[in-house]
Amino acid sequence: MSITQSPLSGASQPLKGILLIVLATFLFSSHDALSKYLAGIYPIVMVVWARYVVHTLLMAGIFLPRAGFAVLRTRHPLLQVLRALCLLGTSFFFTTGLQYIPLAEATSVNFLSPLLVTALSVPLLGERVSRGQWAAVIVGFIGVLVIVHPGGALFTPAVLLPFCSALCFSFYQLLTRKLSQIDSPTTSNFFAGLFNTLLVSALVPFFWQWPSLKHALMMLALGTCGMTAHLFLTQAFRHAAPALLAPFSYCQIVFAGLLGLVFFGHSPEASALLGIAVICGSGLAAAWLQSRKG
Repeated sequence: MSITQSPLSGASQPLKGILLIVLATFLFSSHDALSKYLAGIYPIVMVVWARYVVHTLLMAGIFLPRAGFAVLRTRHPLLQVLRALCLLGTSFFFTTGLQYIPLAEATSVNFLSPLLVTALSVPLLGERVSRGQWAAVIVGFIGVLVIVHPGGALFTPAVLLPFCSALCFSFYQLLTRKLSQIDSPTTSNFFAGLFNTLLVSALVPFFWQWPSLKHALMMLALGTCGMTAHLFLTQAFRHAAPALLAPFSYCQIVFAGLLGLVFFGHSPEASALLGIAVICGSGLAAAWLQSRKG
């Protein structure tokens, strides 16, 4: 799963912020690699359930002793439920897509989400988007077309899965932006984790397979990687401004490519590398233009 920018914008220790976001991207890529491996053995529902239950238990251990159940108190529960469902959709679409799409290519398509946020912020939030930002959005989609060009190995309906993941994640980010004015980030993240854990727990008995000890430990690592990555990401934006950290978020695609090569033996084609570069460039351009507006 790709990262999202935090509204925090401090800039007191930029090098520490850069280190934290690079570590976060590595953990997100490791999370996705574990998801890809486990989804080839166990049902998708079970893999997603393991991710959320471990994440939520870790959050409960960190935040409940400090704030109690008041951390779940929200002033807009409907928006919180919608946000949680968008995150769950992201998890299901992306994990399912990893069964058919190589890790680096799926990650790069998922990185369309910042561009989709730019486009969707106009009708949903009433924000103004410059011609340059619209150009970045269009170029980003061209990058996807380069990756899944007709006649290529990825020119299949399965590529719609990471695209749907990116779309769900875009709505998730837009709802996060809106809820940041109402509830604390801790409340939003804990609510989403707990809601999705309860929802998927109702489904997992119908898909349950007893995991081996090795795979159970991998499922534990899956949730731990996701939780730790989010904590590192939040801390990164406390130490450095989003405009500075934006380029380093694309390290996730690099790490995904390396993990895909080492553990799954996949090396992206030249056209895929070109498309990935186009998506990265358009995303960075959109982030730079947004920082100029700010």
